[in-house]
Amino acid sequence: MSPPADAAARVRYGVARTRLGPVHVAATPRGVCRICLPGGGDALLALRRECAERAGRPLLVEDAAAVRDVLQQIEAYVEGEGTRFRIRLDVRGTEFQLRVWAALQRIPYGVTRTYAEVASDMGAPRACRAVGAANGRNPAPLVVPCHRVVGRDGLGGFTGSLDVKRALLALERARGFS
Repeated sequence: MSPPADAAARVRYGVARTRLGPVHVAATPRGVCRICLPGGGDALLALRRECAERAGRPLLVEDAAAVRDVLQQIEAYVEGEGTRFRIRLDVRGTEFQLRVWAALQRIPYGVTRTYAEVASDMGAPRACRAVGAANGRNPAPLVVPCHRVVGRDGLGGFTGSLDVKRALLALERARGFS
């Protein structure tokens, strides 16, 4: 089987070299579809799975120039030089997951919320476990700041390592977690 020739059938990726470790970013022509943080497992495998899940099984191509702006924004954020991202997303999920991820994007820099608070803010106060599950499936951490969601009694989980979550919260000087 030959690879797709159409540029739209390609997912392009690059790697931001940060003090947290390598951050892999993949994007379609519509926007960022996957960000893999250090400590979250084999990043290239995750990017290949992302491609396999997309209709037409697009080709994964290393092309840092195609995602340069995103890589620069991530590097600036990790260095404490940026607090907001100007990045288009092309993420896929259930209707509920998309609602959770939108709610996460409304959590301000340096602020944490509990899973229960996010659920309540969404009008689904009994859905804190479902919020946690959606948080764990977040395909674009940092841009969709799942690290800002914590458990009632501690950090909670994280798709990267808990050390990375602690570092991100410390970077943002989140109250109670620096």
